Amino acid sequence: MLANNLQNVELPDFIALDKEGQIILAAEVKGFPFTFQDNKTKEYAILRLIDYLQTAKTLIPFVMLIDVENILIFKWDGKDLSQPVISLNTANVLREYEPEFSNTPIYNLYLIGLTEAWLRDLAYHWKSEFPPFKKEMAIIGLLQLLENGTTHIYS
Repeated sequence: MLANNLQNVELPDFIALDKEGQIILAAEVKGFPFTFQDNKTKEYAILRLIDYLQTAKTLIPFVMLIDVENILIFKWDGKDLSQPVISLNTANVLREYEPEFSNTPIYNLYLIGLTEAWLRDLAYHWKSEFPPFKKEMAIIGLLQLLENGTTHIYS
């Protein structure tokens, strides 16, 4: 179920929904040439996501920041955002879906699409029985929520 009380809140770049249509993840993406390595950029993105999470009508348990260098996943308990529960090298995750990932600029919308491909592979195994970092996603509890779910782009 997409939250409908978010008129005055900046929306994340995309969300992931579970098989019941409940939002389970909100994500911000910075494609080439931008990254979250700049502390102010990262802090601003986190504050935007927290604003979204606090306004949503339901608990959204995960937050993701994606840039061409790293994928950071945080947990949200309804009040506080954790430190990253997992940090993945973006190229190691997404080269399964774009073999030239490390050799070409990956702009924002393409990075969103590649990340969605990975999340949908985790949900449906459309490309691989063992998508990249499947075990790690299960350990943090996100894999189970993604199964048979989908994504939705706001960008």
